[in-house]
This record gives sequence, structure tokens and C-alpha cells, in this order.
Amino acid sequence: MQYCKSIKVRARAIKGGMLSLYLDYYPGYRDKFTMKTIRRESLGIYIYENPQTRHDKEYNKAMREKAEAIRCRRFESAVNGRYDFFDKYNGDFLDYFNQVLQNKDPKWKFVYEHFYQFIGGRCRCEEVDIDLCNKFRDYLMTAKNLRNGKPMAINSVAGYWSTFRAFLNIAYRNKIIRTDINDFLDKIKTVPVHKQSLSLKELRKLYQTPCDIAVLKKASIFACLTGMRRSDIINLRWEDIKEYSDGGKYVEFYAQKTKARNIIPISKEAYELISDGRRRITGPVFEGFEIDMAQKPLKAWLKKAGIKKRITFHSFRHTFASLQVELGTDLYTVQQLLAHRSVTTTQIYACHADPKRREAASRISSAILNDDKKGKSTRKKTKRSV
Repeated sequence: MQYCKSIKVRARAIKGGMLSLYLDYYPGYRDKFTMKTIRRESLGIYIYENPQTRHDKEYNKAMREKAEAIRCRRFESAVNGRYDFFDKYNGDFLDYFNQVLQNKDPKWKFVYEHFYQFIGGRCRCEEVDIDLCNKFRDYLMTAKNLRNGKPMAINSVAGYWSTFRAFLNIAYRNKIIRTDINDFLDKIKTVPVHKQSLSLKELRKLYQTPCDIAVLKKASIFACLTGMRRSDIINLRWEDIKEYSDGGKYVEFYAQKTKARNIIPISKEAYELISDGRRRITGPVFEGFEIDMAQKPLKAWLKKAGIKKRITFHSFRHTFASLQVELGTDLYTVQQLLAHRSVTTTQIYACHADPKRREAASRISSAILNDDKKGKSTRKKTKRSV
């Protein structure tokens, strides 16, 4: 690794007979967040190029002393980083957290906001220890959802806590905190949940029910036919829809949640659904579709269709998985269609619709009841013959 060897205060002429002071780094250093090489840093300090009065000279002297003090602090940080003196433990933990979450999924932002609220908006890296983290764990157990103010489900709490622990691991690996705190923190256990989905009959009923917002209906049915997440449907563009050599269609996009590249074949019916009334060649496929539509408007449409289940927009993804397995698609294929990293996740989505389980469940009862029916039939025939 190349370290900065010298830092000097330099000046450059600007308009109005002034000089702008800046720091000159040699040979420069790489910013670990932007990955750009930094050679100069503007200090925002300006002095007179040709001081005439005593006041001007005193002002220049004071500003140069201020610039020199900043240079000394920068050089001290460079030396500490070079020889591992751990001066960065005095840094702003919240600022580091905010920098790390920029390349993460939206859940990290919510965890950051909860921690910011818990800690009161101020936290130095040296303050982060086992006791503080366990207190944050206790806080999460009773915290309210930041969007609706309702108590959070235990699985959401467990997910937030897991994300925070992942951040602690990053902070320790980058020597932002001194101790590998995760070794001393307990996980929050999740509870099994039933993932609601629509049956084939309910999906037909929903499709046949008019919706006050046309784009909501189109996006919802498309989600049921493709298994795409709401965030990906909102960001889907016509440019993302490609064509196979035989004329079939597929969607190629980077998932908002995982940032992974996905390729999902779409049926002729799904393509016709979104193409109906198409006005543009490029741009958003579901123009005008907004997150808020998946709340009250969606509930109103479901109620009109007579569906009493607790269905959310994400339930349409569950519906896709469940119906695929129920109709005979193997789990590996469903895993690929949903872009799951592990087939275990797919099994959770679709285990209730497993055709092999249904077949196994009917074997014993079928054998007993059918034999019993055959026995009754034989006895009736015997009585008649007598």
C-alpha cells in the first residue's frame, strides 16, 4: 500500500488579489470510499497576495497559522494510519455507518436511523462496546416502525439486529472499532411465519375484478406472473425487456435488493398484459406506479374481489412461487426464476404447495378408504346373491 509521505501548505492565485490555501499530498492517497486518488485538498482559507496594511499582514499570519494547524492534524492522521496507531478510533461512528450503507440495500438505512435515534445523534468509535450494543438490542425489541409507528414484528427486529451485527463486522475488519464485538452478542431468534399467497382461483377472481387504478392492476398481475419484487417492477424499463432468437421475451435487470443481475423469461400473456395501451418505446414500463398504491388502493381492490387474506404486494411474489410448484415446476427452476441464492428460501415460499407431499398425504387414506369401500361393495354383492 502506498502511503502519503509529505503534506505541504501551498497557495494559488485567485481573483481580487487573493491567494487560496490548499494542502498538497505527495505522492497522494486513495480515498477508501470513493477509491479516487487525492493529491490536493482545498482548505477554504484565503489570504491577501500583497498585504499592504498592518491589518492585512496580521490577518495573513493568522490564516497561515490556521492552515498549518490543519496540515499538522492531517500529517498526524497519515502517520497514525501508516504505523497503525489507531487514531481513527476517535472518529465519528455514525458518519462511518452512513458511508458504509450507501452501497447497501434499504434495510441498512432503517437500521442506521434506529441507531441514530437510540444514540441521540452522537457516537464516537471508541464508545462502541458490548454494553452499548446490547442496549441497542434491547431498544430494537421495543422500537416502533419508523414508517407507520407500529410495533415491529420479531422477525423484522431480528433482521435489523443481524444487519447491525454485519456492520460491526465491517467496522472491526477495517479497524474502526477495537474489539470483535460479535463474538459476545447473541442472535435474536426468528419465528416461523406463514407466507400468504393467492390460490389459482383467487388470482383468477382478482384478475377479473375491476381496479380503480389501472397501473396498479397491471403491475400486480405482472408480479404474479413473473415473481418480480415491487422495487424491481417500479424500476422496470422497456429497455430491460429483451427478445430471444425464437421471438420469446425475457427481462434482464439488476435487482434493487441484491444488486445482482437477473434474467427472467416472461410469457406471451405477461408481455401482452404490459404492452396493452403502450405509448412509448423507452422509459418506465409501469409509468405512474407508486409505492403508496400498494397500500390502501391495493386493499380496496382485494376487498372488492372478496379476498379476505392479508395480502401485500410482496404476496404476489409468494403467489408466483407457490403456483409454480403446485403446477409441477421443480424447486431448482423456481429458485432460478426468483433469483434466490439458496434453494432453502424457495422451499419456505412453496412448501405448502409441494405436489409430492399432497401425493404422500393421500396414500394411506386412499388405501384404507378405498379398501373399506371395496369391502362394503363385496358384502352387498354377497347378500344379494344369497
